[in-house]
Amino acid sequence: MQRVLSGVRPTGGIHLGNYLGAIRNWVAMQHQAQESLFCIVDMHALTTLEGTDDLAENTYTIAAAYLAAGIDPAKASIFAQSHVPAHTELAWLFSCLTPLGWLNRMTQFKEKAGKHKEMACLGLYAYPVLMAADILLYKATHVPVGEDQKQHLELARDIAGAFNRRFGEGLLPIPEPMILGAATRVMSLRDGSSKMSKSDISEYSRIELMDSADTIALKIRKAKTDMEPLPEKFSDLEGRPEAQNLVNIFATLAEITPDAVCQQFVGSNFAPFKQQLADLMVATIVPIGEQMRQYLADKATLHATLQAGARRANELAHLHMNDIRRAIGMIQ
Repeated sequence: MQRVLSGVRPTGGIHLGNYLGAIRNWVAMQHQAQESLFCIVDMHALTTLEGTDDLAENTYTIAAAYLAAGIDPAKASIFAQSHVPAHTELAWLFSCLTPLGWLNRMTQFKEKAGKHKEMACLGLYAYPVLMAADILLYKATHVPVGEDQKQHLELARDIAGAFNRRFGEGLLPIPEPMILGAATRVMSLRDGSSKMSKSDISEYSRIELMDSADTIALKIRKAKTDMEPLPEKFSDLEGRPEAQNLVNIFATLAEITPDAVCQQFVGSNFAPFKQQLADLMVATIVPIGEQMRQYLADKATLHATLQAGARRANELAHLHMNDIRRAIGMIQ
């Protein structure tokens, strides 16, 4: 059967990149897959959070975003990673199979640790092994990911293959990556070479899902562009990362191709383009933000949704961990 799994880290506000690069695609997937599980990966968040005072609130915010964007708890399980203890059990089992050489190749650790990798926590280094456990615990067959997570999914595939070769072919499916849409990696509105991020010091670098219409319009007006007009073909934007980013965002929101966006605004400067982009973004994002506020005002319903999702996730995890322990040779 086709089983889809993905998740978002609760490390702060949730922004346009999370929505266009991930959650929006999940809404369609929940109707296509036989089973969908959308996790809030709160244990992954611990690798970069300086404090955890807001972790519970951030987890509720991500759950509210899932629901407000259109994920239906009747069709998909929404749950917190920490509510399924088998994630960490399987991560330990995989850590005993994963060569250090595989982890040393992970570029995201090098980026996040920077010049101080000797001071980086073990969790940050082993993050990809836990991500592999997240996926393979549920025998997920398809995993929607952004470009920046593709290497981690490749590692999950390698770990699944190594496990199967050692303990029995076919025990774990080899998950397929799903990279969808023009805006698979939404970039900063202030720097087209950097990914849109919650941690960016400038609030004008990102559109938050709970931003007001006026704030969205202001951020789009202030978004960095260049002095050149828009060309007829998207390929002609090579070397213009900020322009490429805005055209990709417009294309995804309007559900047209980047080439179609260029043809619509060919020869124009960015002022009319930005006005229409702001209008399109307000029409899409503001209703989601309003729904999120309503959900966040009713934490009991959000908590019940997470509990129901965790029950289903734990059922699958218990079933699959029994298979895995049996294959390894552990006493049941």
